[in-house]
Amino acid sequence: MGGSKFHALMYPWFATGRMTPFLYLANKLAEKGHMVTFLLPKKALKQLEHLNLFPHNIVFRTVTIPHVDGLPVGTETASEIPVTSADLLMSAMDLTRDQVEVVVRTVEPDLIFFDFAHWIPQVARDLGIKTVEYVVVSASTIASMLVPGGELGVPPPGYPSSKVLLRKQDAYTMKNLEPTIDAGPNLLERVTTSLMNSDVIAIRTVREIEGNFCDYIEKHCRKKVLLTGPMFPEPDKTRELEERWVKWLSGYEPDSVVFCALGTQVILEKDQFQELCLGMELTGSPFLVAVKPPRGSSTIEEALPEGFKERVKGRGVVWGGWVQQPLILSHPSVGCFVSHCGFGSMWESLLSGCQIVLVPQLGDQVLHNTRLMSDELKVSVEVVREETGWFSKENLSDAINSVMKRDSEIGNLVKKNHTKWRETLASPGLMTSYVDNFIDSLQDLVASETNHE
Repeated sequence: MGGSKFHALMYPWFATGRMTPFLYLANKLAEKGHMVTFLLPKKALKQLEHLNLFPHNIVFRTVTIPHVDGLPVGTETASEIPVTSADLLMSAMDLTRDQVEVVVRTVEPDLIFFDFAHWIPQVARDLGIKTVEYVVVSASTIASMLVPGGELGVPPPGYPSSKVLLRKQDAYTMKNLEPTIDAGPNLLERVTTSLMNSDVIAIRTVREIEGNFCDYIEKHCRKKVLLTGPMFPEPDKTRELEERWVKWLSGYEPDSVVFCALGTQVILEKDQFQELCLGMELTGSPFLVAVKPPRGSSTIEEALPEGFKERVKGRGVVWGGWVQQPLILSHPSVGCFVSHCGFGSMWESLLSGCQIVLVPQLGDQVLHNTRLMSDELKVSVEVVREETGWFSKENLSDAINSVMKRDSEIGNLVKKNHTKWRETLASPGLMTSYVDNFIDSLQDLVASETNHE
């Protein structure tokens, strides 16, 4: 059975940052000859189908997302709503259970990968199918969710590190992320139920960085924890950086440009957006900011601070559309990456040569990723937040300049640590070995179920 092929079904949460790593994993499985049925909303299919590198082995099936009161009609993905409405979309996901059961009975997979659909193990168990809770956020985030009362930085005996637990100054940010309506099981309940009821836990990380947290999760949940590595897409040799950015970036010295991107889900308030722009202006460095228009504005242009465009003309660009983040980070002119520290961006920043400045904005996971990067690994600087939960233009500018100045002590320290970790992660064969070992473990899991029958 060692080399036998299996069929996996995947049903990730309806957010781009969740679905894409699931699809990257699907590509790795398909590359080895395994079959994958990938369930997702219709709108997400349009966004993701071009990332399917093995269409003969990976089959997309769409689910119809039922309407839930409180959500705009037609909502299917997390990027269409504020974070505080996510629980309502999770309730809509729960209402797809009957559709999922029909697909499961039809395709008869050997394994089901899932995250927030906490009822999947119950569906699978009735049919004798193994389940894998696939965690695409950091292991430190999940470990902290298993800590009773640990949210204020008080670790229990045996906990790997107090540095990545929440602190009192995080209270405002977390309060702003609480759901506005009670919509059934909350995120914590979903995650812990999924962890406890799955057959195996898989985490998108490496032992070199989060081994202690993975061991803690394995011990706490009393089941095997498998690691996939960061699960990056294969570099697309045919895609190059858009000419507009090549031309613009090439006008600056190496390592001089500050690049800021806050991910697909972050939509700032207008005053937050303007403070971000003014902070970038204050650095005195050339900069490229890629964020969505702030709430209440249809375009970036109309939301810019008064006189800002004229003052930064020739050295600053604020862009409201999608950009090729990995390709921009690899451009020689880019020397600093200002990020919200979503888990995908975290890995991209670690593998880049840029200095890293973090402005955590989106939820518990981001705060933990930020702590991991800034306090545990010491590869980045976190922007100091005000009592409002946001930051001042001065604090943003100070953080950026603290890592960009050549004679900066903190800048030299984080650069030295970053270089060490980048070399570790980029060492030949490291990522491939994680994927190979993970797939071998899945084949053993399927084989054990077959033998048991």
